[in-house]
Amino acid sequence: MSKSLPVLDQPDAVACCPPLAAEPLSREQAELIAPLLKALADPVRLRLMSLIASHPGGEACVCDLTGAFDLSQPTISHHLKVLHDAGLLDRDKRGVWVWYRARTQALTSLGVLIGAAGGSPARTERDDADVSGDTAC
Repeated sequence: MSKSLPVLDQPDAVACCPPLAAEPLSREQAELIAPLLKALADPVRLRLMSLIASHPGGEACVCDLTGAFDLSQPTISHHLKVLHDAGLLDRDKRGVWVWYRARTQALTSLGVLIGAAGGSPARTERDDADVSGDTAC
């Protein structure tokens, strides 16, 4: 059985899902979103996403990214492939170099999923007790 991440047909698959605090995800929604989060769960890949998204013009060449890490170019390319296969990056080959661009809709959708729309959810008495250090069962 292959352990590779599936390629999502819809890179913005998260857009259909409500914020986690609003209602529970269905099994199908969770199965679509998990590969995106798994791809971002590696510190190198998370930094790569940040470097690409914040790069002037919103895109970066592999040659622009390798200097930020103490890793070989093939290792960086592997991480970029994982992010691309998960649907988080687009890529264009220009000559011998590959240029990467963040799929901003996928990142925005993940942000909406993780954060509560319109602010934080209402606090409960239990939340207040947890903050004050009280331990209630």
